[in-house]
Amino acid sequence: MRHIVVTGGSRGLGLGIVKQLLTQGYRVSTCGRNKSPEVQLLQAERPESLFWSTCSIDDEKQVERFFHQAVEWAGDDGLYGLVNNAGIAREGILATFPGNEARRIIETNLIGSLNCSMAALRRMISSKVKGRLINISSIIGSRGYTGLAAYSASKAGLDGLTRSLAREVGRRQITVNSVAPGYMLTDMSASLSREQVSQIIRRTPLGRLATVNDVVSLVDFLLSDAAACITGQTIVIDGGISV
Repeated sequence: MRHIVVTGGSRGLGLGIVKQLLTQGYRVSTCGRNKSPEVQLLQAERPESLFWSTCSIDDEKQVERFFHQAVEWAGDDGLYGLVNNAGIAREGILATFPGNEARRIIETNLIGSLNCSMAALRRMISSKVKGRLINISSIIGSRGYTGLAAYSASKAGLDGLTRSLAREVGRRQITVNSVAPGYMLTDMSASLSREQVSQIIRRTPLGRLATVNDVVSLVDFLLSDAAACITGQTIVIDGGISV
């Protein structure tokens, strides 16, 4: 079985990705600051297929320890792929935004993904696996949005990481892509008012917000053999609102 690491798999989109990969027969290692009841239940049901550990991805030592534990748990399956999903968002006008909060967003969303990518690629390259690396980005990284400057900067950096890494590791047959959702029905959009959601839907050609399942399906495809010649891309899932 192929072994995938998914960061931030305790809830929301990350949990949806973990569930889908388990259904598809992958072995999955995931991490977060706290283990959710959903992950506890999944691990109790499928202890041979799911590994979980506490890890703050902005801490390089914690990341290295987590990857060591995950690969040791997977045994002969090694490491086939990484989904950099863990991230945080805070809203506020930059001129009055707390500096420590801005740094936390960059350190988690961008530096954390760099830490995990380095740990994963060291193992993929040493084992000569034709692997997959997927970064969960956002249309905010390319479109911008008032009140999300730090978040936008972190996601734009993630897309730049995708393009550069695709060139670095392409000769080793490791693909690197970004998945960039638009507004989704998740915890991150819970702060929007009903009127704001209605306005977004009216401006969207498909007339609906993206769902977790929409994004999960693309991640599943990019991990598959069918996507072996797709790399360096940022693929948008937003119902056409950014067209």
